[in-house]
Amino acid sequence: MSQFAAKANKPAPVQTAISDEAWAKRLSTIANDARMHEDNINLSSRSAAKVGRAMLVVALVFLLVSAVGAFSISFGHALAGIEIGVFTVLAVALGSLFWVMVFHALNAGWSITIRRQLENMASLVWIPALILVVIAIVEVASNGVLLEWLDPSVREGNHLIEAKAAYLNGPFFVVRVIVYAIIWVVLSNRLRAWSIKTDETGDRSYGRKARFFASFGIPFFALSLTFCAFDFLMSLDYRFFSTMWGVYYFASCALGAMSAIVLVTALLRTAGRLQGLVTEEHYHDMGKLMFGFTVFWAYISFSQYFLIWYSNIPEETMWFTARKELGWNWLFMVMCIGHFIAPFLILIFRGIKRNPKILAFMGVYMLVMIALDMAWIILPMVTIGEAKALDVPGLVIYAAGALGIIFLFGWFVSMKVTKSPLIPTKDPLLHEAMKHKNYV
Repeated sequence: MSQFAAKANKPAPVQTAISDEAWAKRLSTIANDARMHEDNINLSSRSAAKVGRAMLVVALVFLLVSAVGAFSISFGHALAGIEIGVFTVLAVALGSLFWVMVFHALNAGWSITIRRQLENMASLVWIPALILVVIAIVEVASNGVLLEWLDPSVREGNHLIEAKAAYLNGPFFVVRVIVYAIIWVVLSNRLRAWSIKTDETGDRSYGRKARFFASFGIPFFALSLTFCAFDFLMSLDYRFFSTMWGVYYFASCALGAMSAIVLVTALLRTAGRLQGLVTEEHYHDMGKLMFGFTVFWAYISFSQYFLIWYSNIPEETMWFTARKELGWNWLFMVMCIGHFIAPFLILIFRGIKRNPKILAFMGVYMLVMIALDMAWIILPMVTIGEAKALDVPGLVIYAAGALGIIFLFGWFVSMKVTKSPLIPTKDPLLHEAMKHKNYV
């Protein structure tokens, strides 16, 4: 018995960094692996152009429809549709940044062959960030389109807004949005640049810099994401507040990015790339993360609802009451069933998580659910003074704005994929990803 105890208490061997000679030998071994053939780890612009051009054309058509609706029907409706699309793609971009930083901080070897595409999507965060800066300026210049608290006639004599005036004011709002954009762009571009530099030089020090930078970047990421969700989504109703709001949006970010990376890698594999590098083992892990954050989103959503229902504070309960009484209760049911129950019952199976085609379909499905979640947050505040919650012209404007932004982001992603190798070719942990195996 003492022998077993001694073995159990024996400290694990300390892993030391490999020598330069061993590192050079490892790089040589990986470079000679058949899976590292140029055609398997690179995608030409010509190969991506067909899909990319189609997405660009669709995006421009939808955005044109949105612009016509803005001038002929309602600028507020068009802006609401744009914001649904922006916060959907922002969830994908910020979620990708989150996973890149977490994988760096945890030194997660299995994730190396999917990390480059996460870096690509994260580096495109400048697109939704730039649109949010423009929206913030438009909101302030027009005294509030969707953000009622910017309207001077609403602010005058309003005790709630006066009590929050130090935070809820136009100039500070614009400054905050610019700061968020800078944080996101710096974090995403720095991490991708070091990853590309490692490919070019094989210098392992860039990986150490990335781990250090990611560890300190996570708090800045968390705070900027949270306050951005406060500024654009929660403040649509300046009377409402929830301390769980930032985590609520973060759940969509983590889930949206994992859904998107499943879709992107599946499309690349269909194009004959990443064969043997992104395998069913990797899809199994990505499927587990999709499943986990589906449950996490439901947990946060229910917790927020339950605490508001239990405390029964009018400023909080009216957020749900308004949606129920103004004709949006059907979307609440879609969130309950479509965003949680259905994917929970599908993704729980091991075989589903190991099937790239089915998992890619679920990735598209979850991205649609995230967009509908943004609609559930935004649209009721746009139609609150209207006789109907939803009519055909309004639906067209909302859908056109949202889909225009989403397809535009998809076009940028298709172009970004061609700018560098599809995987980090000289990452110190690449050999772990290439032989990754699930045992559960």
